[in-house]
Amino acid sequence: MAHNFYAYLSRMRYIERWSLMHSTVKENIMEHSEQVAQIAHALAMIANKRFDKQVNADKCVTLAVFHECSEVITGDLPTPIKYYNNEIKVAYKAIESVANDKLLSMLPEDFREDYKSIIAPDPDAYEKKLCKAADKICAYLKCIEELKSGNKEFAKAAKSLRAEVEQSELPEVKYFIKHFIGGFEKTLDELD
Repeated sequence: MAHNFYAYLSRMRYIERWSLMHSTVKENIMEHSEQVAQIAHALAMIANKRFDKQVNADKCVTLAVFHECSEVITGDLPTPIKYYNNEIKVAYKAIESVANDKLLSMLPEDFREDYKSIIAPDPDAYEKKLCKAADKICAYLKCIEELKSGNKEFAKAAKSLRAEVEQSELPEVKYFIKHFIGGFEKTLDELD
């Protein structure tokens, strides 16, 4: 029997983000997931090195790599629509759950439980919280990138995402903002 899980995931490169916004640089969910994995790993390292926590950095990376995989079935629903009201938010979560179940059904049966804990992780797990924070940080980084290119379309999103990131209760996020965000605001020549 053929299993199509990985073939479906390879199509993440075709799902574009920011579909309601004019972007100078297009971004797909596969690229986005890679960046979220990098930032989630950084947050885990910060947790362990600066705040004496015992966070599983590898788990953070794994959660980040797979955090958007349901979108190969659902597509990327823009945030203003996804969170327009509680009714839509709840309905979309149900659709994501169905999509996740469909993806899991494409795996050999003995793989499914392992992948379920990755695709639909415990929302209270600290690694999941760091992954979610990394996702938000990456959205803000996209805004910075677009603004650096002169694209004012992202100005309002940048302001609201910066506020959201700054309001995080996670000390790792505050540390990342203080010590790493500034580099993303620089040009290549300024990074030296």
